[in-house]
Order: sequence, then structure tokens, then C-alpha cells
Amino acid sequence: MNKTLTRRDFLKMTAASLGGLIAAGCGLLTQTATPLASGPTEEAASASPSVPSAQADSGAPDNRPRTAEVIVIGAGMAGLTAARRLRGLDYDVIVVEGRDRMGGRTWTDSQLGVPLDMGASWIHGVNKNPLTELADSINAERVVTDYDSLTRYKADGTPLTNQEDTDIDALFEQFFAQVEFWQEDLDDDVSLQEGLNMFISNKRFSEEGMRNLLYAVNTTLEHEYGADVSDLSLWEFDQDGELNGDDVIFPKGYVQLVEAQAEGLDIRLNQIVRRVEYNNDGVKVITDSGEYSAQVALVTVPLGVLKRGAITFAPALPKWKTESIGRLNMGVLNKCYLKFSEIFWDTDSHLLGYVSAEKGQWCEWLNHAPLLGQPILNGFNAGAFGLEIESWSDEEIVASAMQTLRTIYGESIPDPEGWAITRWGHDPFAFGSYSHIPPFASGEDYDALAKPVGNIFFAGEATHRDFPSTVHGAYLSGIRAADEIEEEWK
Repeated sequence: MNKTLTRRDFLKMTAASLGGLIAAGCGLLTQTATPLASGPTEEAASASPSVPSAQADSGAPDNRPRTAEVIVIGAGMAGLTAARRLRGLDYDVIVVEGRDRMGGRTWTDSQLGVPLDMGASWIHGVNKNPLTELADSINAERVVTDYDSLTRYKADGTPLTNQEDTDIDALFEQFFAQVEFWQEDLDDDVSLQEGLNMFISNKRFSEEGMRNLLYAVNTTLEHEYGADVSDLSLWEFDQDGELNGDDVIFPKGYVQLVEAQAEGLDIRLNQIVRRVEYNNDGVKVITDSGEYSAQVALVTVPLGVLKRGAITFAPALPKWKTESIGRLNMGVLNKCYLKFSEIFWDTDSHLLGYVSAEKGQWCEWLNHAPLLGQPILNGFNAGAFGLEIESWSDEEIVASAMQTLRTIYGESIPDPEGWAITRWGHDPFAFGSYSHIPPFASGEDYDALAKPVGNIFFAGEATHRDFPSTVHGAYLSGIRAADEIEEEWK
């Protein structure tokens, strides 16, 4: 790349208007409701943390400068981390964010009276995880989730025996061992569903055995990757890495880490980016409410936004970049929090499992009673069913969830007094929960997404090959992108 401007040259330029992108965070266009509310409630203060430098568009004229050395598009974890590091390297940085809050897919909402993480919930693997250091620095309380603390129920609501529990785990281990063999043996990639079909064809399953297998596949793989096995590459779906140590959640929400990263930054909310123009003379970022100019832009919008073409790049991104964007997919993992007036369920187990008659319907629940002392259950749905219910009303989703709970605990259990529901697939600032690798894509596509194009740099979980789909992957991608900018433009 031939750069015609140094940082010093750029600082001498007068403020110029520029242009756009669908400012990425990734919150959640979710409708939430409670019986006490006549419509979607206003997000709690914890969902839109009060950081003096993060200012929303109040309708009044905004006379703040719209020129900086770097424009960061998106105030999620990747964008905030990159901006913070660049500020530490003495760069002038403006962060533009399309939402009216920071955090993107790390969003804590308190409308049910307690902090609830609607997107990311865990630090996955606390050992040598940069988020652990960040959480330590602000003394954020954390609680370990024990995945072995699990009570499972059959489709008719009766508990599984210890032997039946063991049999489910053994069955999944057999399937996964076969997958690992096929990953080495097959000459061509296929979907994980085709592998599952081959596994099933070589065995004789009872109806109950088939339910058990599909339950294990759903809760272990489809929830992990946010996609049906039909949309996961058998070769590549698990190419990502793992950090050691416990998984922990935040009783006071992930928002604490968002606020820590945002402190002192110049963040402009309600700046929906439509277009990014770039050449050797600089960058224009064009939003619905004005233009920003910079020497460099860092794009941290989710993969789903890039796949939808919500942002126009001029000149267009090169073919090698757009082909990788097209090959990778965005998955869905939706949450349904139900708050009750009393606890009527198991209080010893961190997780509740349900071997549903129909694959992947309300199969996994996080139990807030033992973890956080709250009368709250959080039901997860991934992939096709997770996306299907986004078109249902809140009341229909809650009724479906309650049908499962009443199958397990009886018809006399109370209705929830409130709920909070996510719809990540239809969120225009995300179009999904996190990225995954479908058939014929590979980890190399994550690498391609990470590569800069001229003076446009990229970060976000879908640009981190080792740790995609995680907050620590987003964090590390922000560090990497900031260092790339420093190396190229210092």
C-alpha cells in the first residue's frame, strides 16, 4: 500500500466530512415484555452505561470535531478494546456506534430487576484469558458454572436415571469419535448432518435412543456454535482453540467490562454508518447524521452486517475478502429469561436438560437459583428453532417454554411474573449471535476477514481464527488491529 499521509500530515488537515457504516456493536433488536408492561420497556441504566464520553444524539446540534486519526466503527468489545489501545498509543480516536448504547453483543439488561446478560454471558476459560485480567482490575464478581451440575429429564418429564445419563454421554462420545475419524479420512468436506446421518445408518436406534442422540448433538454442538449441524462443516467446525480453566458468569453483568473499556473514550452513539469511502488520502465514514473523516478506519461490525451488505464500501472490498464473508455464516443462540415469584424447580443443579420429543426445543436451561440466588430460569434455543421463534410473539414464546416446564414440574406451577427474550437473528446491528464455519468454508476465511484493505482495518470475533464466537476473541482482535494500525501508520 502506498500511503501518502503520515500521522503528522493528517493532524494538519482541517476537519472534513465523511461517511458511513452500520455502526456495529451488536445489541439485540429484541422485544422484551412483562405482564406489567404495555409494550417494550425502556432499557435499564445498566444496558446503557453512563460513561461521560459516550454521548447519544439528543437532537441538538453536535459541534464536536468529526475528524480524528482513527475512526472505529462499532462500540462492542473489539471496537472499545482497539480504541482504548490506540488511545494508549497516543492516537486521536473517535468511536461511532449505531445503537443507543455501547457493548454490542455484550449487553446487560435489568428490566426484570436484576442484571441479565442478553448476549455474551461467560468468560470461557479463565486461565490466561485477557478478560480475567480486565475483570480483576475492576474487582468484578464472578461465579463459576459447573457443567457437570446437570439434571436431565425425558420427553415425558421424568428424570433420567444415572445409567441413562451415562448412556447419553457415551453415545455422544461414540459419535464424536467417529466425526474425528471422518475429519482425517474423508477426501471432501460434508456437513456435520451428513456425518450424523452416516452414524445413525450404521446403528439401530429405538425412538428413545434417537431422541437421546439428537438431544446430545443439539446441546453439545448446536448450542456451542449457534447453528444446526446441517450448517456446520464436518472438517472445520471445531478448528477453533480453547482456553483452560473454569467458565464464569457475572452476577452484576458483562456491562462492567464494557464500561471499563469505554472509560475516557470519545464514543458517538446513534451513528448508523451507511458508507465507507477510502483512498490514499484518508477515509470518510458516512452516517445517517453526518460524516467523519480520518486517516484510518477500523471496522468492527459483526459478520452478519457485512454479509447483508448493510455498509457500502467505495471502492468495493476485494473479491478475496467478500468471498470469505460469503462463505462464513452467522448463527443464532437465543435466550428466554423467565422470572417467577417462587422457586419450584431443582435448586442444586446449575443446568437443567430436557430431552425433547422434537429436536432442539427448550433442551437446555441455566438455573439462576443456585448460581445467583434468583427465581429465574434461562432457556436457550439455537439454530433453526432459535430463529423460527423470533417471529412468534413474546406470549407465544413464553407459552412454549412453559409447556416444557409444566411437562417436567407439573401443571400447577405458576406463570412467570416477567420475561426477557432475545431475537438476535433479526437484529439489524448483528443479524445473528456469532460466527461459525459451514461446509466448504475454513479457518482461513477468518484470517481473510482480519486482513486490512488499504487503510481499512478489521476486528471482531469473526476475525479471530483461534477464538471466534467469544468475547475474548473479540478483545484480542481489537488488540491485534490496533497494533496493525500502529505498525502501518506510525
